[in-house]
Amino acid sequence: MATNTPEQITLKELRTDLVRFMMSHKFALEEINTRINILKEEFQYVHDYNPIEHVKSRIKSPESIFKKLQRKKLEISLESIKQNIRDIAGVRITCSFISDIYKIKAMLEGQKDITVLECRDYIQHPKPNGYQSLHLIIQLPIFMSDREEMVPVEIQIRTIAMDFWASLEHKIYYKYNKEVPQRIVNELKEAADTASRLDRKMENIHEEMIGLKQLEDDEAMIFSPESLQFLLANKGIKT
Repeated sequence: MATNTPEQITLKELRTDLVRFMMSHKFALEEINTRINILKEEFQYVHDYNPIEHVKSRIKSPESIFKKLQRKKLEISLESIKQNIRDIAGVRITCSFISDIYKIKAMLEGQKDITVLECRDYIQHPKPNGYQSLHLIIQLPIFMSDREEMVPVEIQIRTIAMDFWASLEHKIYYKYNKEVPQRIVNELKEAADTASRLDRKMENIHEEMIGLKQLEDDEAMIFSPESLQFLLANKGIKT
């Protein structure tokens, strides 16, 4: 009967560990997507408003992970991946308004079993090329058959305008193989500034509309039949 060599056993164990490692990130992605959907539906019911326009998620492939290790000149091992790569599972949330971004951030941070490991605010501090977004690295528990694992997930939250700009910028750099003429770099930065001004303007309109709606609701409450009866009753006037 043939027996496995120590090298074969080690390779098999490594393959099993890698599969379980990738599965834990898949489960973490499913878990955070479920939580985002719950927040989305609850917000709709409670506030009659949905701050989330779109949600996209992805898992990095093993090939992509190994390439990232090579670019960073890091050891190619499972332990090295665990210590250095925290964006294997990723979620991108697209919102209508800048204020929605921080509402979603606060709602996620408020969940007691979620830990925020890192927060990079490229909205308050845009990148030199004009890129804007809020990046979070969070950690949440995943319960496997024989253990509990704390798995990191990267969450990017941005407005529709920010997402549109970032998508086009990525396509342009991909087309030119990252050798983009300076004139186009300047125009991209100008486009990012224009998108930022649009976001601010739409935010101001949004806030003004909320104020008008609140004023209408207050007036409707004051002059409703029930309110008038209450006021007259307090004054001792029978209706």
